[in-house]
Amino acid sequence: MISLTAIFAGLAATLLVMLAAWLISIPLRDVSIVDIFWGPNLVAAAIAYALFLPQPGPRDWLIVSMVILWALRLGAYIYGRNRGQPEDRRYRAMRERRGASFWWRSFYVVFVTQAVLAWVLSWQLLGAIAGQAPLGWLDVLGVGVWLFGLVYETVADRQLAKFLAAPDRGTAVMDRGLWRYSRHPNYFGEFCLWWGLFLLAASTGAWWSIISPLMLTGLLLKVSGVALTEQTIAERRPEYRDYIRRTSAFFPLPPKATP
Repeated sequence: MISLTAIFAGLAATLLVMLAAWLISIPLRDVSIVDIFWGPNLVAAAIAYALFLPQPGPRDWLIVSMVILWALRLGAYIYGRNRGQPEDRRYRAMRERRGASFWWRSFYVVFVTQAVLAWVLSWQLLGAIAGQAPLGWLDVLGVGVWLFGLVYETVADRQLAKFLAAPDRGTAVMDRGLWRYSRHPNYFGEFCLWWGLFLLAASTGAWWSIISPLMLTGLLLKVSGVALTEQTIAERRPEYRDYIRRTSAFFPLPPKATP
């Protein structure tokens, strides 16, 4: 049974995590750290559901463990990628537009927004943890899809990190390995991972939580993922236009032959 206490405990958990992130960002003058806290957001929500539900189901600590493993990998990767780097250009542009008020406006414009998005995404975790149905074949399939997504995005991130570390890459475009078949294999891995978690919720009958992976898919494709990443990249890397012509944006497909 899903209680209102558990539902709002998840929201409180994500808000508290983002409040801490915001307070840390102020002296650092770096809102980019919000990305590092995306994983802990979901971990906090999952733990809140496991603790505050009247009777968690048989998937409670399985779900918590899966989310912790995902968050640790993602957080370590983002920290390593951003360490020593200036604030992300998206947030620098916001800082310039908002001026002296940005430090407090960033709380609700950036941090609260991400807390609410993480809470909505966590509804599938809530559905899985609250469900009382015994583990079944759909759970096995869900864990398999989740594991595939985790490995896929890990490999994609490592391939990109190795490419970016090359001193002679110039304006070259990463089109090797998994990036040969998709322009955003890391996002495709994330997509698979969260749809895998949804299957564990669906196994309990919580089909209503499909809003969570649908929201994530929309964000990855149209908002903060593919669309945002490619907004200016072709201007900075002219070779990227040819890469767009021959390579699938999201789902891995054989590259098109170039004329």
